Amino acid sequence: MKDKAMKSKVRAGSRILESLREAVDWVEGKDVAVRVSTVEVPMIDVRETRRKLGLSQAAFASKFGFQAATLRNWEQGRTYPDGPARVLLAVIAKHPEAVEDSLLKAS
Repeated sequence: MKDKAMKSKVRAGSRILESLREAVDWVEGKDVAVRVSTVEVPMIDVRETRRKLGLSQAAFASKFGFQAATLRNWEQGRTYPDGPARVLLAVIAKHPEAVEDSLLKAS
C-alpha cells in the first residue's frame, strides 16, 4: 500500500512540475499547446440591482465597498464598471448575501 501511494505522489509531482514548465514557456512566448479559457463577464444594471436590494445609492456603496460617486456615475451612464467591479456586481446581483458574509468575515 505504501509503495502504491508513493508512486501516486511521484506521478502527481511530475505532472505539477511539467505544468509549471509549460506555464513558464507560455509566459515566455514559446509555442506551447495550452488550453486558455475565457469567461464573458456580463454587464450588470447597477441601478436595478441596487433597487432590488432596496438600498439607496449611499447604502449600496457603503455595504459593498464602492465609492458613492462611482456608483452614481455607473447608474447615470457617465462611466462603466471595469472587469473586477463587473465580476463583483454580477455576484451581488445573484448572491448578495454571499458578498455581505465574505465582507463581514474579512473585517
